[in-house]
Order: sequence, then structure tokens, then C-alpha cells
Amino acid sequence: MTEPVQPFFRPERTLINAFGIIILTSLFYFFGAMLRLIDELSLFWPLNAVMAGVFARYAFLNRPHYYLLSYAAMLVYDAITTNWGVASLAINLSNMVFIVTFAMLMQRDASQVKGDERPPLNVLKLFLYCLIASALCALVGTLASIGIDKYKLWPLFADWFSEQFSTGVLILPWVLTVRWPRSKTLVSPDMLWPFMAVVASVGASVLIGGAGSLAFPLAALIWCAIRYSLPVTCLVMLITGVAEIVLVGNSTIQFNTAAPLETAQLFSARLGIAIMALCPLMVSTSVASINALMLQVARRANYDYLTGALSRSGLLETLKKPPFADTRYGSLCVMLIDIDYFKRINDSYGHECGDAVLTAFGERAIRAVGTKGLVARMGGEEFVVVCPGVSLKEGLELAELLRQRIADYPFNWQEKTLSITISIGLSHQACIEPGVIDAFTRLMPVADRHLYRSKQSGRNQVTSTSDVGLGSGKVISETI
Repeated sequence: MTEPVQPFFRPERTLINAFGIIILTSLFYFFGAMLRLIDELSLFWPLNAVMAGVFARYAFLNRPHYYLLSYAAMLVYDAITTNWGVASLAINLSNMVFIVTFAMLMQRDASQVKGDERPPLNVLKLFLYCLIASALCALVGTLASIGIDKYKLWPLFADWFSEQFSTGVLILPWVLTVRWPRSKTLVSPDMLWPFMAVVASVGASVLIGGAGSLAFPLAALIWCAIRYSLPVTCLVMLITGVAEIVLVGNSTIQFNTAAPLETAQLFSARLGIAIMALCPLMVSTSVASINALMLQVARRANYDYLTGALSRSGLLETLKKPPFADTRYGSLCVMLIDIDYFKRINDSYGHECGDAVLTAFGERAIRAVGTKGLVARMGGEEFVVVCPGVSLKEGLELAELLRQRIADYPFNWQEKTLSITISIGLSHQACIEPGVIDAFTRLMPVADRHLYRSKQSGRNQVTSTSDVGLGSGKVISETI
């Protein structure tokens, strides 16, 4: 697994943040301007949704100077490419109304979540916030565009509103959920079928036509929501929605309506597509929530909640699965560990102190063992460390390192300093058969006998299978 990539926007990089906002604004303004295929209005306007998503994701960008930079970039682009003059101030103000409104509403929700955890995507709230931001943006944009466009007030408002709303509903879910991949994922041919179904259904929309054809991709999008992750589903939905809007705008998908409000068919198409997008979004967020809950339940079953180490059952399940089950290791080292006089700690300072000691020990043990093995809590104050492919000498060195780290760093509890020590019983065996579960089962009773001898000999020491000349007075050796 690779380390997650740091985001481009960070609180300490003020100049880079400013530069990024200017570049993003100019880039997506250019994309929208290239799609001005119907009079002066763009067929698809991604700028507002992209920038609103960026400001909503990164709370530290919600500052007046960052918003002003984005607004200034719009004005500069218009000054170079259009002859709107003073009207450009109000038209681009409408863009900022959408961006600021949506970002502020999302940040208000995020501020109510404790800690650094990002709140999950709430589809209904996103829908509502897009509705509010689109209506305000359309109101300002309509009043600013009356002298530029030939449309009357209502058709102009309908075009502004439908474009902003559809663009927001399609783009914002992806912008708000996209993540850098943490590991390489191989795409199997079976995973392509849902996307191919979307492509085929859009093709059927073109061939059949009519108002109902816009809903053809719905079933395939729901299939995508079930099979794909939330960010991938949002991306597929975005591609599908943009494709349908462009096809309708260019009359590739044709349908005639006799609407009582006499609005263009693109208005109806945009609203229909935006509302249709809610269904796969809700399915995808539901699936993501269920998967997260299942992962949490599985983690609680396999990990000890107090120490972060594996549970007894979690250790056995891990050793039965790849890579431990399929690999032929040259050796296996098992350490059984007991915290010395733990009952005395509970009796003297209370179980809350005992739990804190267990937590501290678990953290130190996991850090000390690292990638060399697995740490599990077997119950009470007893832990086990399983190290496949580790020689006896390496196992003893690791056990002694762990013993020293616990003994050399006292534990602080309510202005008291507690000296904690551990006793370790270590067993080792060459592994011939693939996997380690059988060898682990055989070595556990041996490690338990060695642990008993460590306690009988005064505690705070390691008893092992045989002497390998570590030179430590804390290692007691016994040949079995």
C-alpha cells in the first residue's frame, strides 16, 4: 500500500493556493466558454461547480482574498475574450453567488462534525444546496444578462437556473468525493460491464429518442452504484449527464414538448437529468455507508478495541489467509508476553489505570514489532507476537528490544510514575509446510512454558528455546 498523496491545496501554502485558484478558474472558464453553442449561454458551465466544490472541501480557502482572486480571474478572462464591458461585473458576480453560497452551506455542515473526519456525502443536502445556489445565481445572472441575451425574463431565468442546477448536481458529488488511490487496483473485465451498459443505454437514447429516452441510463447507473466506489460512480454519472446534455443541445437526442410555460426543451432535459442523477447517488452513498459499517464491524471482531492489536480470533483468521497461508516460511518465532504484576496495578490504581497501561503497551509493542510480525492480545494482560521468517537470534533480539522499551520508559498516571515490566516466553521452529497456522499451534504451548519460567525466575526477562549467545543477562535459555 502506498502513502496517500498530499493535496495540492494546504493551509501553509498561501501563494500556491492563490496560484491554483487562478489557474482553476481560468481553465474551467475556458472550457465553459468553448461550450457557448446556444447564443451567449454555455451549454455546460463547469466553472461554478468545480470552484464551489474546491472551496467546500478546503475550509482554509474560505477567505475573502481567495474568493476575490477567483472573481478577478473571471473578469480578466471576460475582458480579453468578450465585449460585455460593465455587464461582465454582474454576470461574473452571479458565478460567485453560486460558489460562495454552496461553499458556505457545506462548510456550515462540516463545522458541526467533531474532529478532522470529513463528513460523508449527504445527497439530499447537496441537492438542496445546489437548488438554493442555482436559484440565487440565476436571479443575479438573469438581471445582468437582460441587455445581452434576446430571451425574455422567464426563459432566461429558466436557462440560467437549469444549467447551474444540472451542472452542480453532476459535478459536485465527484469533486467532493474524489480521492487519490492508496493502492494499485487491477480492473477485471467483469468490472467494465456496468460502464458498458451505460454506454449502450446512451446509444439507445440516441437511436430511440423522445423524452423518455433520457431515463434509459438509469438502470445501468444504479448497477454502477452497486459495483463501483462512490467517487467512481460520481464520475460515471458526470460523464453520462454531460453526454446527454450535449446530445440534447445538439439535437442528437430529439423530443418535442408542448410545455405550458413555453420553455426550451433543454430546460426540461437538464432538470430531468439532474433529478435522475439523485437515484444512483443515493444508492452509491448507501452502499458506501454499508461497506464502511461492515468494515467497522469486521475490525471490531478482528482487533482489540483497547490496544489496537489483533484479537485472538483476528490473529487466527489472519494466519489462515494469504499471504500467511500460502507462503513457505523458513522459520517461525512465537513470543508470549505477560505484563508483570498487572493485577496489582488494577487493585492499587483502578481498572481505568489498568486499561491505560494496556493501551500504552499495545502501542509500544506494535511500533517495536513493526513489519516483522503480528501483535495480538490473547486476553487480560497476555499478548502474543508472531514473526514468520525470523531466525531464533532475530527473535531474541526483538524480544529483548521490546522488553527494554517497556522497562526503560515508565508510565505516567495522574501525576504518578509507574515502572512497567514484562515477561516473555519465546519459542522457535523451522517451518517446512506452507503456512504458519499449524506451527503456531504447536509453538504456543512451548512459549507458554517458557513464559511460566520467566515469571518463576523473577520476571522482567526472556526465556527462549536455546542459547544463541546474545550476551544479555536478561535472557534465560532452555533446550527443548
